[in-house]
Amino acid sequence: MRHLWPILRLMWRDQRSALLRGAGLSAVVLAMGAALLGLSGWFITAAAAAGLAGAGASFDVFRPSALVRFLALGRAAARYGERVLTHDATLRALESLRLRVLEAHLAAPHDRMLRIRGAQALNRLTADIDALDSLPLRLALPVLAGAGVLLLALAVLWWLVGPMLALWITLGYALGVLGVAQSAVRRMLPLSRRAEMAAQAFRARLIDMIRARGDLAVYGQLQAQLQAVKSAEERRFALRTALNRTERGAGLALSLLATFVASGALALGLSAAEDGAVEPALAAMAFFAALALAEVLAPLRRGLSDLGRMADAARRIGRDLTVVPVTTGPDPHGSGDLVVQGLRLTRPGGGTLVDGLSLTLRPGETVALTGPSGSGKSTLLLALAGLHPVAAGQVILGGLALDAWPETALRGVLTLLPQRSVLMAGSVAEALMLAGPAAEAELWAALRAVHLDKVIAQRGGLSTRIGPRGTGLSGGEARRLVLARALLRRPKVLLLDEPTEGLDDPTARAVLAGIRAFLPEAAILIAAHRPAEIDAASRIITLQ
Repeated sequence: MRHLWPILRLMWRDQRSALLRGAGLSAVVLAMGAALLGLSGWFITAAAAAGLAGAGASFDVFRPSALVRFLALGRAAARYGERVLTHDATLRALESLRLRVLEAHLAAPHDRMLRIRGAQALNRLTADIDALDSLPLRLALPVLAGAGVLLLALAVLWWLVGPMLALWITLGYALGVLGVAQSAVRRMLPLSRRAEMAAQAFRARLIDMIRARGDLAVYGQLQAQLQAVKSAEERRFALRTALNRTERGAGLALSLLATFVASGALALGLSAAEDGAVEPALAAMAFFAALALAEVLAPLRRGLSDLGRMADAARRIGRDLTVVPVTTGPDPHGSGDLVVQGLRLTRPGGGTLVDGLSLTLRPGETVALTGPSGSGKSTLLLALAGLHPVAAGQVILGGLALDAWPETALRGVLTLLPQRSVLMAGSVAEALMLAGPAAEAELWAALRAVHLDKVIAQRGGLSTRIGPRGTGLSGGEARRLVLARALLRRPKVLLLDEPTEGLDDPTARAVLAGIRAFLPEAAILIAAHRPAEIDAASRIITLQ
């Protein structure tokens, strides 16, 4: 529960005016509902009493009936506005929360970013943001509006019918809701969490089945995966059914609370009217107001059922928000040599990968980094790109320590092509222009440098559609497309991790020559494992 407060404070700070408007109109709807039913009860009772006393002809029916009509029409209009404003406030709050989360992820360490790329992590992130829409809509705004209306009802009823009825109605609802909520949360919280976990498991298994259906069919596991998806859905349905049953129980308890408070108000009102302490019409007004105030309880039922889901989502989102975005600014020193001095890198789980490495990479130079698998070539490239922590030593780019470079300035002069790069669904032009805005001629020049221009031209040009992760392209074609995208950055330092993976030897040599022709002044460091990549280098460094 404690994780909800920081998220709610963020929403309040970012969208205070929108949330206040939504809560204010919600309070107006509740207050007008209570006033409408209370006035109607008073009007009916007072008119009946006047008729019995023989004063019906002189009883003013016009002003109370006009006020009843005004409240009825005004409440309907306010209800519409309340729906619009509360949903607007919720959407605005979620928008600001999404932006904060995305900013935090952009500043996250590289290994964390790699985990976030997974379908399951993205699915979880989306589900967490969606879960938090209930926080303002079904919890914060209803509680804020309900508390305000109960305080207003306490003051009005105290003035009109006395403290006994006013305290019975308002304290009865307030204390009763706290009791029902405490009991409901104790039962709903674990169920809500388990139901959300089951829903995530179902989505993950379904996504895995859809994405890997070809491999599953080849290995005869498609039916087994289908059965796993069905089992996950059955568990999700069973937990959701149990949660719905508990939610209906909480709804019944809230209905019984409203009945109890209204019945008590009726009994107290009748007793006070018999004793002459209050007029019968005012006692009736208090009873009908008690019935109307039951509307304060209605939104809480759904909010309580989602509480466990919201708490877990808030815990994970709060953890994401602890990453402080990197400040950006202009490049103060420009670019030059990439100098590595006494570098030591360690594995995430412990153990040394690289120790005491020193090298200088100059503009126009191509250096091949070789060594057996696991010797740290990929990790070294990540460290040189500022995406892996350095245990000892330092990396200097253009006379400035790498960790002193502003993030935006660093990415403007240094580009890394990792072993695994992602292509999103869209056109070839859209895939390339993730590197930044570029003219059509420049896009074709980059494709020509990696010897992919003829293939793309035969398939329809830059408007050719590709699927998620480069579906529709071969492995070698996808690799060359992400390489062309890296070239479009026109970096001063280019770090390539096995750039010719999936290419035959003649194509690999042509692509490496095209890279150097496209970036004649760039310093290029290649994590090499093929003769073509080693032969393209002017210098070779071997990691043990």
